[in-house]
This record gives sequence, C-alpha cells and structure tokens, in this order.
Amino acid sequence: MDKKVAVWFRRDFRLHDHTALVHAIEMAEEINGKIIAFFYLDPETATTEPTHHDYFFQTVLHFKNRLKRMGGDLYILTGTIEDALESMIQAHPQLEALFVNNDRVGRGAIRDQIATEYLLAKSIPMYHFEDFYLTEPDQVLKKDGSPYKVFTPYYKAWVSENKRVPKRIEEDMLRSYFLKSKPIDEKAEKKFIDLVKTCPRKWSAIGEDQAILRLQTFIEERLSTYNSHRDYPTMTGTSRLSPYLKTGVLSVRSIYNQVLEAEADEHEHSAETYIKELAWRDFYRMVHFYEPNCKEEEILSDYRKIPWSQDEVRLNAWKEGKTGYPIVDAGMRQLKVEGWMHNRLRMITASFLVKDYLLDWRLGERYFEEMLIDYDPSSNIGGWQWAASVGTDAVPYFRVFNPVTQSKRFDKSGSYIRKYIPELKGVPEHFIHEPWKMSNEEQQQSKCVIGEHYPEPTIDHSVQRKKAIALFKESKDV
Repeated sequence: MDKKVAVWFRRDFRLHDHTALVHAIEMAEEINGKIIAFFYLDPETATTEPTHHDYFFQTVLHFKNRLKRMGGDLYILTGTIEDALESMIQAHPQLEALFVNNDRVGRGAIRDQIATEYLLAKSIPMYHFEDFYLTEPDQVLKKDGSPYKVFTPYYKAWVSENKRVPKRIEEDMLRSYFLKSKPIDEKAEKKFIDLVKTCPRKWSAIGEDQAILRLQTFIEERLSTYNSHRDYPTMTGTSRLSPYLKTGVLSVRSIYNQVLEAEADEHEHSAETYIKELAWRDFYRMVHFYEPNCKEEEILSDYRKIPWSQDEVRLNAWKEGKTGYPIVDAGMRQLKVEGWMHNRLRMITASFLVKDYLLDWRLGERYFEEMLIDYDPSSNIGGWQWAASVGTDAVPYFRVFNPVTQSKRFDKSGSYIRKYIPELKGVPEHFIHEPWKMSNEEQQQSKCVIGEHYPEPTIDHSVQRKKAIALFKESKDV
C-alpha cells in the first residue's frame, strides 16, 4: 500500500508557490508516496450567513473542482479537529506526515496546537511553514528583541529583511502525486456541498487564474498611478487583490516580487507605496502576535475604560448606510452590496462610528468581519484600533475625520456617492456632500426631500467631535 502525506489547505487555495505543498512533494518523492489534499470544515464557521464565508466557501469549491480535473480531490473533513484527523488516519493508516502553512494568531493558533499534539501522540509529525505573510511575526524586532510599536522604524527594518522568492510547482508533475480515492467522510462532503448551495450570491472572478490575471492587469495598467489614485474611490486605482490574498489563491511573494520588478523598470514611487501596504499587513500581524487579546481589548491601556456607547439605533443606521452623511452611507452600502469597500472609505466609516457616534470600535470590527470578503483578522483589528486611537501607532485621539471634508476631498463630483445612493442622483454637485443644505424648492427639484427620501444628519459632527475628544481626555485622566 502506498505511503501518504497530507496537505491541509485552509487559506492557501492555489498550486503555485505553496510552501507546505512544495515540502510535501519533496517527501512524497522521497518515500514514493501520494499526497492527500484536505480541507477542515470547522462546525463553528460552517455557515454562509456572513458574506465573507459565502465568498470563501465558493473559493474552496472552485479549488476542489480544480483538483478533481487534475485527477485528485480536496477531501472535506469536519467535527472537532481531533475527530477530523482521526477519520483521515483511519481511512489512510499509511499517513507519514501532515504539512500545513502555519497560523500563529487567534483561534487558528489554538486549533493548530491541538492538532500538533494530537498527531504527535499518533507518532505523525505536523510540519508548519510560514506562507501567508512576507515575514514571521517575531522576525522583525528591535535590537533588544522587543516588538516595534511604530510602523516607520518597523518598515525600515522590514525592508532590509530578505524575502523568499516564489517557488513554481509544475502541474503536470503534481498530477501524479495527488491521491484519488473515495471520500474520507461522506457526511462532511455532503455538508460542504449543501453549504455552498445555500450561498445567497454567486461570485465569478475567483480562483488562482483570475488572481494572476488581476495582478498582471494591476501592474500593467494601474501601478504607475497607484501613488496618486489610490485614495479616490471613483478611480480604479487600487489593486483589488485583497480577496485573493485572504483566500490565498495568490501568494504574497508573487505580488511582492512582481511589484519589485516593476519598480526596477519605471514605477519606483508607486511601487514603494504599494509595498508599504504589504509591510503594514506584516506589521499588524506582528502586533496581533504580541497582543493576542487585541480583538477584545484596546492595546493602549489608558483607553481601556472608555465608556463606549452600545446604541443599537445608531449602529443600525451606520450598518444600513442611513447616517445622513453621504460619503459614510455610500461606503456602508458598497460594503453591503459588494462585500468590499475602498480603503479610504474604511477609514472614514470607522472614524464616524467611533468618533461621531461614539460607539464601541469592537462593534464595527465585528461587522466588518461579517461582511468583508477580504477580512484578515490582524489587519482589520489593527485598522479599527488605529481609527479608534486605541492601538499601536494609531491616529491621535484629537484627530477626528470630518465626513464632509473627506467627501469633498476624495469624491469631489459626488460620483461615488451617486453610485451607491440612488436617492441622491438628482442632487446638484454643490450640495451632494451636504444635501440637507438644499432649500425646500431645491429638494423638490432634485427629487430628494431630506427626511423623506434621504435621512437628515443623525448627529452634528462639530458637536460630536468635541464630545469624542473630551471622552478620551477624561478616560486618560482617570
């Protein structure tokens, strides 16, 4: 009977530059064995209700079908992680090792520790590899071994670190290694297929081929203007690669190295700006690693006793895009429709929730977790703590985004607003950012009566700004 090694796919649904898969192939060659590719369906997350699960599970199915076309399969396991691994061992007692790209923060780190110990008791080694980021969370540190608190010095050190180059895997060679057999867990397979069938929306541009095409398009058509266009939501100025990074259908090393090559050619400033975004991704994972409670607790201890509001009426107005501030509402409606939001709008909407509505930043972080198809725990938590002025290298608490000023600066003509708020389509440009300033006659002419077709501002920004600053000052003085 053939010896076997297993590869646990979980946020790395690709064949090119897959670190764990590369090492699994090496062992399979050495022992003349087969590779079992599997996905663990965690019962706690086996729901399509949050939008990002919807997108994620369709990506998994896309990858499963791809392996089937290659003569293999992506076997679905479920139950507790111990039960899932035991079912694989029972089905394939010749299992020699398990290979996985590691997860060193959050629930994933706890799950991996349990899996490692369980397999160790069975005398089966579990090999972990860094793959999802460009650096390890404990790799870029100060000279005294402590983690950086500020991004700029972190970035200077990060840049000097050697980054691995992508490793190509030949698909024709890989075909001979993937195991094709009957399902390990029939019930798990059915549960997964039934789950995907209930997805309320269908995503088309998913998978590794689409990701590679989008990367090429970004570098060829948009990288040169990334530095100047990335903050404007009406421009196609960002890479839109984040959903592919989230699901791992594209490796971060492929992105980094191709952008570096473009930088050497002609796009130096824009390439550096984009690479800094990849560094921020590593920075926030590093912060999460050293601050494991940051999803629930402010990193800055001075602000842990702020009496944040839990007002459900305001929270729902924010979620539904009915705050009365067009730029905020447009961003929230884009999120609801597309499962994605431009990064500038993420900052604007987060600032509004925390410093205008004075609501708990954790409420916003959790809603983004539900809705974003590119949700990354470390980056999302880091972004929310930044906006709330309670995290590492966060915006100062007295800096409060003015939604009208932001709107006029980054959506001058109001085209982004009109795209997502159809009731404002007829509002003249000079009123689009503050439609409540229209006279009754102008409201009638624009077919947008404030308070009827579109809400009045639910708060006065100038008043709320003062309240927010006072809230922070009082908390720090306690």
